[in-house]
Amino acid sequence: MSKDDGAMAKSCFLSFHYKPDSWRVSQIKQIGSIDEQPLLAANEWEEIKKKGDDAIKAWIADNMKGKECLVVLVGTKTAGRKWVKYEIKKAWKDGLGVLAIHIHRLRNADKEQCSKGSDPFAGLVVDGIAVAGKVYDPPYGASTDVYDHIASNIETWVDDAVAAR
Repeated sequence: MSKDDGAMAKSCFLSFHYKPDSWRVSQIKQIGSIDEQPLLAANEWEEIKKKGDDAIKAWIADNMKGKECLVVLVGTKTAGRKWVKYEIKKAWKDGLGVLAIHIHRLRNADKEQCSKGSDPFAGLVVDGIAVAGKVYDPPYGASTDVYDHIASNIETWVDDAVAAR
């Protein structure tokens, strides 16, 4: 994706808790400031899951290949998800920038917000080194203000995360 200043959008892998947060994640994708993997439809994800852990790991590896940064979009239960933890550790081990953005105040398809989730990097260690990603929590209560804050800052956050690695 080309930007006005001639720079290319950073290539990112989005990590999130699919069922409760896919609507919120689609809002982040609509910002258009970063280039990320396509979102799977629920039935496509179920087909991959049916094939087992190795198939899931292969899908993650294929979609993370060539990315510069992992962006964890944090809803209520994101931090505790097995595959989110796996994605964070893989990204860290592979030298990608890592960051997290709380999205609990973005409204879902039913116009509902959810409770704030935990820091997805807390307690994660790779090869004896603690995963150190910045966690951003938009300081607004209204969904539109949260969206605008993320839209205004996500490029800088990703650039900073990539530079930190």
